[in-house]
Amino acid sequence: MDEKTKQEIKNKAKEILDNFSRALEKQKIPEIENNVIREKHSRPEQKQSKNIDNFEFRKIMFENAPQKNKDFIIAEKKHW
Repeated sequence: MDEKTKQEIKNKAKEILDNFSRALEKQKIPEIENNVIREKHSRPEQKQSKNIDNFEFRKIMFENAPQKNKDFIIAEKKHW
């Protein structure tokens, strides 16, 4: 594709975008009210599950950990 054709395509694309932009400016967008009024402002606190205690939780976490050492889970620190 030669430079003249590329420039014609760019000019045509700019013209299309400009026409679209002018058409959008003419449109009226209704304002939407974002304020929500509720009687309760927070979630109720959840009680800790009676089905699982700290020992069971610890056991499950250590089973899922790929690397562990006696009482510790070995994690890798990433450098971004």
